[in-house]
Amino acid sequence: MTRTMSLNLLLALPIPPLASSCIWQPCYAVLQSWVSKKFMTGCVVLFPVAVTFLVTWWFIQFVDGFFSPIYARLGVDVFGLGFLTSLLFIYFVGIFASSWLGATVFWLGEWLIRRMPFVKHIYSASKQISTAISPDQNTSAFKEVAIIRHPRLGEYAFGFITSSVILQRDNGDEELCSVYVPTNHLYIGDIFLVNSEEILRPNLSIREGIEIIVSVGMTMPQVISPVQRIPHQGNRIPLNRIM
Repeated sequence: MTRTMSLNLLLALPIPPLASSCIWQPCYAVLQSWVSKKFMTGCVVLFPVAVTFLVTWWFIQFVDGFFSPIYARLGVDVFGLGFLTSLLFIYFVGIFASSWLGATVFWLGEWLIRRMPFVKHIYSASKQISTAISPDQNTSAFKEVAIIRHPRLGEYAFGFITSSVILQRDNGDEELCSVYVPTNHLYIGDIFLVNSEEILRPNLSIREGIEIIVSVGMTMPQVISPVQRIPHQGNRIPLNRIM
Protein backbone atom coordinates (compact mmCIF):
# COMPACT_ATOMS: atom_id res chain seq x y z
CA MET A 1 0.00 0.00 0.00
CA THR A 2 2.79 2.37 0.89
CA ARG A 3 4.63 1.61 -2.35
CA THR A 4 1.47 2.29 -4.38
CA MET A 5 0.92 5.64 -2.71
CA SER A 6 4.54 6.64 -3.30
CA LEU A 7 4.27 5.78 -6.99
CA ASN A 8 1.07 7.79 -7.35
CA LEU A 9 2.71 10.76 -5.66
CA LEU A 10 5.65 10.59 -8.07
CA LEU A 11 3.34 10.46 -11.08
CA ALA A 12 1.32 13.39 -9.76
CA LEU A 13 4.36 15.61 -9.48
CA PRO A 14 4.69 18.11 -12.41
CA ILE A 15 7.49 17.52 -14.89
CA PRO A 16 10.08 20.29 -14.78
CA PRO A 17 10.16 22.52 -17.91
CA LEU A 18 13.76 21.56 -18.65
CA ALA A 19 12.94 17.86 -18.69
CA SER A 20 9.89 18.49 -20.90
CA SER A 21 11.94 20.43 -23.46
CA CYS A 22 14.60 17.73 -23.46
CA ILE A 23 11.95 15.18 -24.41
CA TRP A 24 10.09 17.16 -27.07
CA GLN A 25 13.02 18.79 -28.88
CA PRO A 26 14.49 15.53 -30.29
CA CYS A 27 11.00 14.33 -31.25
CA TYR A 28 10.26 17.63 -32.99
CA ALA A 29 13.59 17.53 -34.84
CA VAL A 30 12.96 13.97 -36.06
CA LEU A 31 9.42 14.85 -37.14
CA GLN A 32 10.59 18.00 -38.93
CA SER A 33 13.32 16.08 -40.75
CA TRP A 34 10.88 13.35 -41.81
CA VAL A 35 8.31 15.86 -43.09
CA SER A 36 10.99 17.83 -44.97
CA LYS A 37 12.36 14.71 -46.66
CA LYS A 38 8.91 13.54 -47.73
CA PHE A 39 8.04 17.01 -49.02
CA MET A 40 11.25 17.21 -51.06
CA THR A 41 10.62 13.70 -52.39
CA GLY A 42 7.21 14.84 -53.57
CA CYS A 43 8.76 17.90 -55.25
CA VAL A 44 11.38 15.76 -56.98
CA VAL A 45 8.70 13.39 -58.29
CA LEU A 46 6.25 16.09 -59.39
CA PHE A 47 8.74 18.59 -60.85
CA PRO A 48 9.55 16.69 -64.09
CA VAL A 49 5.88 15.77 -64.48
CA ALA A 50 4.83 19.41 -64.11
CA VAL A 51 7.54 20.68 -66.47
CA THR A 52 6.64 18.04 -69.07
CA PHE A 53 2.95 18.91 -68.81
CA LEU A 54 3.54 22.68 -69.04
CA VAL A 55 5.95 22.43 -71.98
CA THR A 56 3.67 20.00 -73.82
CA TRP A 57 0.62 22.16 -73.18
CA TRP A 58 2.48 25.28 -74.33
CA PHE A 59 3.68 23.49 -77.47
CA ILE A 60 0.16 22.27 -78.30
CA GLN A 61 -1.28 25.76 -77.84
CA PHE A 62 1.56 27.32 -79.85
CA VAL A 63 1.17 24.94 -82.80
CA ASP A 64 -2.61 24.98 -82.54
CA GLY A 65 -2.58 28.78 -82.81
CA PHE A 66 -1.45 28.74 -86.44
CA PHE A 67 -4.68 27.34 -87.90
CA SER A 68 -7.16 27.85 -85.04
CA PRO A 69 -8.04 31.43 -86.14
CA ILE A 70 -8.92 30.10 -89.60
CA TYR A 71 -11.26 27.49 -88.16
CA ALA A 72 -12.71 30.09 -85.77
CA ARG A 73 -13.68 32.32 -88.70
CA LEU A 74 -15.29 29.33 -90.40
CA GLY A 75 -17.31 28.64 -87.26
CA VAL A 76 -15.57 25.34 -86.50
CA ASP A 77 -14.68 24.99 -82.81
CA VAL A 78 -13.00 21.62 -82.26
CA PHE A 79 -10.21 21.41 -79.70
CA GLY A 80 -6.95 20.16 -81.19
CA LEU A 81 -8.05 20.49 -84.81
CA GLY A 82 -5.59 23.31 -85.43
CA PHE A 83 -2.82 21.25 -83.82
CA LEU A 84 -3.51 18.24 -86.07
CA THR A 85 -3.69 20.52 -89.11
CA SER A 86 -0.32 22.04 -88.21
CA LEU A 87 1.26 18.59 -87.88
CA LEU A 88 -0.13 17.56 -91.27
CA PHE A 89 1.13 20.84 -92.75
CA ILE A 90 4.64 20.22 -91.40
CA TYR A 91 4.53 16.65 -92.74
CA PHE A 92 3.55 17.76 -96.24
CA VAL A 93 6.20 20.50 -96.15
CA GLY A 94 8.76 17.77 -95.45
CA ILE A 95 7.50 15.77 -98.42
CA PHE A 96 7.58 18.85 -100.65
CA ALA A 97 11.09 19.82 -99.49
CA SER A 98 12.34 16.32 -100.34
CA SER A 99 11.33 16.72 -103.98
CA TRP A 100 13.37 18.50 -106.65
CA LEU A 101 10.85 21.32 -107.01
CA GLY A 102 10.62 21.88 -103.27
CA ALA A 103 14.38 21.87 -102.85
CA THR A 104 14.65 24.49 -105.60
CA VAL A 105 11.99 26.70 -104.03
CA PHE A 106 13.59 26.51 -100.58
CA TRP A 107 17.02 27.18 -102.08
CA LEU A 108 15.73 30.38 -103.69
CA GLY A 109 14.09 31.43 -100.42
CA GLU A 110 17.31 30.74 -98.52
CA TRP A 111 19.27 32.72 -101.10
CA LEU A 112 17.00 35.74 -100.55
CA ILE A 113 17.18 35.47 -96.75
CA ARG A 114 20.98 35.35 -96.80
CA ARG A 115 20.98 38.72 -98.58
CA MET A 116 19.11 40.45 -95.75
CA PRO A 117 21.43 42.35 -93.36
CA PHE A 118 20.06 41.34 -89.94
CA VAL A 119 17.83 38.38 -90.70
CA LYS A 120 20.64 36.33 -92.23
CA HIS A 121 22.44 35.98 -88.88
CA ILE A 122 19.31 34.69 -87.13
CA TYR A 123 18.60 32.31 -89.99
CA SER A 124 22.18 31.07 -90.08
CA ALA A 125 22.21 30.25 -86.34
CA SER A 126 18.85 28.48 -86.44
CA LYS A 127 19.84 26.62 -89.61
CA GLN A 128 22.97 25.26 -87.92
CA ILE A 129 20.93 23.94 -84.99
CA SER A 130 18.33 22.31 -87.25
CA THR A 131 21.05 20.81 -89.43
CA ALA A 132 22.81 19.41 -86.37
CA ILE A 133 19.77 17.38 -85.33
CA SER A 134 18.70 16.52 -88.87
CA PRO A 135 17.82 12.83 -89.37
CA ASP A 136 19.73 12.90 -92.65
CA GLN A 137 23.22 11.70 -91.71
CA ASN A 138 24.67 13.06 -94.96
CA THR A 139 23.72 16.65 -94.12
CA SER A 140 24.12 16.51 -90.35
CA ALA A 141 26.54 19.13 -89.05
CA PHE A 142 27.50 16.98 -86.07
CA LYS A 143 29.09 13.68 -87.12
CA GLU A 144 29.90 12.16 -83.73
CA VAL A 145 29.91 12.96 -80.03
CA ALA A 146 33.46 13.48 -78.79
CA ILE A 147 35.21 13.83 -75.44
CA ILE A 148 38.45 15.82 -75.50
CA ARG A 149 40.97 16.85 -72.86
CA HIS A 150 40.03 20.46 -72.18
CA PRO A 151 40.93 22.94 -70.76
CA ARG A 152 43.83 21.21 -68.98
CA LEU A 153 45.24 17.76 -68.33
CA GLY A 154 42.87 15.63 -66.29
CA GLU A 155 39.75 17.58 -67.32
CA TYR A 156 37.45 16.66 -70.17
CA ALA A 157 34.78 18.41 -72.22
CA PHE A 158 31.93 17.20 -74.40
CA GLY A 159 31.97 18.23 -78.04
CA PHE A 160 30.81 17.27 -81.51
CA ILE A 161 32.98 16.25 -84.45
CA THR A 162 32.00 18.42 -87.43
CA SER A 163 34.70 17.48 -89.95
CA SER A 164 38.20 16.08 -90.30
CA VAL A 165 41.32 17.14 -92.20
CA ILE A 166 44.70 15.59 -92.98
CA LEU A 167 47.61 17.83 -92.01
CA GLN A 168 50.61 17.12 -94.25
CA ARG A 169 53.88 17.40 -92.35
CA ASP A 170 57.47 16.55 -93.15
CA ASN A 171 57.51 13.63 -90.72
CA GLY A 172 54.18 12.21 -91.90
CA ASP A 173 50.52 13.04 -92.24
CA GLU A 174 48.40 13.75 -89.17
CA GLU A 175 44.63 13.43 -89.03
CA LEU A 176 42.94 16.29 -87.20
CA CYS A 177 39.27 16.46 -86.27
CA SER A 178 37.35 19.70 -85.99
CA VAL A 179 35.60 19.44 -82.61
CA TYR A 180 32.90 21.94 -81.71
CA VAL A 181 32.62 22.48 -77.94
CA PRO A 182 29.50 24.48 -76.93
CA THR A 183 29.96 27.05 -74.18
CA ASN A 184 26.80 28.82 -73.02
CA HIS A 185 24.23 27.98 -75.68
CA LEU A 186 24.28 25.17 -78.21
CA TYR A 187 24.97 27.55 -81.10
CA ILE A 188 27.80 29.39 -79.29
CA GLY A 189 31.08 27.61 -78.72
CA ASP A 190 34.72 27.10 -79.66
CA ILE A 191 36.34 25.09 -82.43
CA PHE A 192 39.36 22.90 -81.63
CA LEU A 193 41.55 20.93 -84.02
CA VAL A 194 42.41 17.78 -82.10
CA ASN A 195 44.46 14.78 -83.13
CA SER A 196 42.07 11.97 -83.99
CA GLU A 197 44.00 9.53 -81.77
CA GLU A 198 43.43 11.75 -78.71
CA ILE A 199 39.65 11.93 -79.11
CA LEU A 200 37.44 9.68 -77.00
CA ARG A 201 34.34 8.59 -78.91
CA PRO A 202 31.62 7.52 -76.44
CA ASN A 203 28.65 5.31 -77.24
CA LEU A 204 26.31 8.31 -77.41
CA SER A 205 24.17 9.48 -80.28
CA ILE A 206 24.03 13.09 -81.45
CA ARG A 207 20.66 13.59 -79.76
CA GLU A 208 21.97 12.20 -76.47
CA GLY A 209 24.98 14.52 -76.68
CA ILE A 210 22.73 17.53 -77.28
CA GLU A 211 20.54 16.51 -74.33
CA ILE A 212 23.62 16.39 -72.09
CA ILE A 213 24.69 19.88 -73.19
CA VAL A 214 21.22 21.43 -72.93
CA SER A 215 20.49 19.83 -69.54
CA VAL A 216 23.87 21.07 -68.20
CA GLY A 217 24.96 17.49 -67.60
CA MET A 218 21.93 16.32 -65.61
CA THR A 219 21.11 13.63 -68.20
CA MET A 220 24.64 12.24 -68.08
CA PRO A 221 24.67 8.42 -68.11
CA GLN A 222 26.39 6.73 -65.20
CA VAL A 223 28.63 4.65 -67.46
CA ILE A 224 30.19 5.81 -70.74
CA SER A 225 32.05 3.31 -72.87
CA PRO A 226 34.00 4.07 -76.06
CA VAL A 227 32.95 2.76 -79.44
CA GLN A 228 35.11 1.33 -82.18
CA ARG A 229 36.86 4.09 -84.06
CA ILE A 230 35.83 4.59 -87.69
CA PRO A 231 38.54 6.24 -89.82
CA HIS A 232 37.54 9.57 -91.33
CA GLN A 233 38.28 10.55 -94.90
CA GLY A 234 39.29 14.15 -94.44
CA ASN A 235 40.67 16.85 -96.66
CA ARG A 236 44.41 17.21 -96.94
CA ILE A 237 45.95 20.45 -95.74
CA PRO A 238 49.61 21.01 -96.67
CA LEU A 239 51.85 22.28 -93.89
CA ASN A 240 52.85 25.38 -95.88
CA ARG A 241 49.24 26.58 -95.86
CA ILE A 242 49.21 27.15 -92.10
CA MET A 243 52.84 28.12 -91.54
